Amino acid sequence: MAITGKPLAATAGSIVFQKGGNAVDAACAMLAATCTMWDVLSWGGETQALIYNPKTKKVIALNAMGVAPTGATPAFFKGKGYSFPPEYGPLAATTPGTPGGICYMLAEYGTMSLKEILAPAMQLAAGYPIEAQTANSIERGKARIKEWPYSKAVFLTHPGEKREAPEAGEIFVQKDLLATLQKMVDAEQAALQQKKSRKDAIMAAYNRFYTGDIAKEFVRGCQEQGGLITQEDLARWKPLWEEPLQTNYKGIDVYKLREWTQGPMLLQGLNILENFDLKKMGYNSPQYIHTLYQTLNLTFADRDFYYGDPYKGPVEPIKGLLSKDYAKERARLINPDKNDDKAGPGDPYPFEGKINPYTALLQERGTLGDTSGNRRNFAPAHDVRTGMNGQGISTSADLAMLEAEYQDRLWRGTTSVEAADEAGWVVSITPSGGWLPACIAGQTGVGMSQRMQSFVLDSVLNPFNVVQPGQRPRVTLTPSLALKDNKPFLSFAVQGGDTQDQNLLQCFLNVVEFGMTAQQAAEAANINSNQLWLSLGGTKIADRQPKPGHLLLHASTPPATRDALKKMGYTLTFDDRTSGPINLIYFDWKHGSFWGGSSNHGEDYGIGW
Repeated sequence: MAITGKPLAATAGSIVFQKGGNAVDAACAMLAATCTMWDVLSWGGETQALIYNPKTKKVIALNAMGVAPTGATPAFFKGKGYSFPPEYGPLAATTPGTPGGICYMLAEYGTMSLKEILAPAMQLAAGYPIEAQTANSIERGKARIKEWPYSKAVFLTHPGEKREAPEAGEIFVQKDLLATLQKMVDAEQAALQQKKSRKDAIMAAYNRFYTGDIAKEFVRGCQEQGGLITQEDLARWKPLWEEPLQTNYKGIDVYKLREWTQGPMLLQGLNILENFDLKKMGYNSPQYIHTLYQTLNLTFADRDFYYGDPYKGPVEPIKGLLSKDYAKERARLINPDKNDDKAGPGDPYPFEGKINPYTALLQERGTLGDTSGNRRNFAPAHDVRTGMNGQGISTSADLAMLEAEYQDRLWRGTTSVEAADEAGWVVSITPSGGWLPACIAGQTGVGMSQRMQSFVLDSVLNPFNVVQPGQRPRVTLTPSLALKDNKPFLSFAVQGGDTQDQNLLQCFLNVVEFGMTAQQAAEAANINSNQLWLSLGGTKIADRQPKPGHLLLHASTPPATRDALKKMGYTLTFDDRTSGPINLIYFDWKHGSFWGGSSNHGEDYGIGW
């Protein structure tokens, strides 16, 4: 089974399966194709994956997240007037991770050559009929695209005309990207001719990207446009194999990536929710929605302060955060009748036998001993802007625009890749970065990442996620795998920025607590909390601040439920879309089959055989 963000990319996975590849091969082919199709990501972005290895019966994790480049410091960005690193352009770029991630996954656990895996993506780069969604995204972003010469040359195929972007159905050609992919394949094939192993040959392609002529042109193009990435930055960076984090929920082992992602908050959420009878409450009843929202408040508060790159100091208290006893303490904070707009980070340190070294920071942050009622709405002293461009909010139109911008930042997308085969390999990936409007690095055809914006510049916001060269930002990207009776149970992921683990938590509960099929769970109405610090978008504190009690519900929510939630202190908004496109595979061991699900909120598509 092959599921991802575009029908053509899912087809790339099915082609690889038909040629005898395994789920890792298919996942790499889908990832390469979605990058080539600019499915809210590009080749210069980042990859994070969970893989179930049926030979060892273990889940392994791949960290192919790029790092902050040389010169990326709080002082550098504050000197340019930012409160966060920028959203777009060369200064938003971490080192590219996806090419390395594909090479590592394929070399270690795949069976095919890079040439075979990249064949569909290279056909797409040579020219494919572009879809309306991507073509229109280019047109909407053309003002920014015009700031970057290499992007302008690739994307604006009708310069000077009223519509400068490609039209839907137009054959979209990416000659530079095709040349870059060909160089990687050439490096692999030359190594094979020298009798190198399949693995070593794939790594020859890796080396050409990160240390060879591709790297040289990438850096030149980045720096020409004002970026910071150096050749040393590319050469030093490497993907990392990791042991994922996990928890057990009612006999099901759930796996997430480490605390450099937001993934552990889903595990924290399950630990908290285990203390409640959710099934008795009923799917999307007022009490169920309220309990979910309060749980999300607590887990987001911890995420926003304690998560960061475990390979750079300080060391995150992840053992305490994932403690079942800590979860019970957090669960006791939930008032069954009212939203807690003061919910802040807890203290996980005692649950790993330590004393919290950040008590003073937490007090400064406004989460201890504050009776003002604004404990989740503080702003560091250096930035107290409150409205549009620091001028304040003056009209209802301003409010509407701010709300639209906020929701866009909350929903910032990526794509997801799910693959499984008859031998038992399972892959769940949430790749991202380099989305439109993207800044292309020189004549590589590679759009650079925009993930720098997920760093903070002040330790009072999060002492574990302050930008420094060589550090990974704490990202929203969060694939998921679950095992039951030591066998694959569920593989699931979603796009949508800060909403990802909100939606995935509910998707999991839809299957486990409410007995939904894969497709029902993917399409089911979710809730979205806005009581969190946004991870993406905006360069001012006001752009990212939480909205306590703000709750997005599906438009079909009945009046009685709406009334009950209002009485609990919620501010309600409604939409017919309450999640990003959720993709999942359910493993039906009773019948020996796969159930695939792909929600109708995007162009995501699955193919089973």
